[in-house]
Amino acid sequence: MRFLSEKQIPVAVKLRDGETVSGWIEYFDERMIRLTREGKPNLFIYKHQIRTITEQTSRHGSRLRHARKAADEQEAALDGEHK
Repeated sequence: MRFLSEKQIPVAVKLRDGETVSGWIEYFDERMIRLTREGKPNLFIYKHQIRTITEQTSRHGSRLRHARKAADEQEAALDGEHK
């Protein structure tokens, strides 16, 4: 969950009632998540209402690639500092 939140990876959250909502996890704690959505209101969802959380790559692949590229660049910069 921390990785998904830190990298702003788009996710699909399937709820126990069958509804699916999409966005990225901006915040979470032991009881709930805050799902941030583009062009729609953000949602606070209690974890007991969630059936599954899956990474989305099809519709928001460019955001995912950008997040992974930024992480790789940051890691490379840190490696360069240690040499």
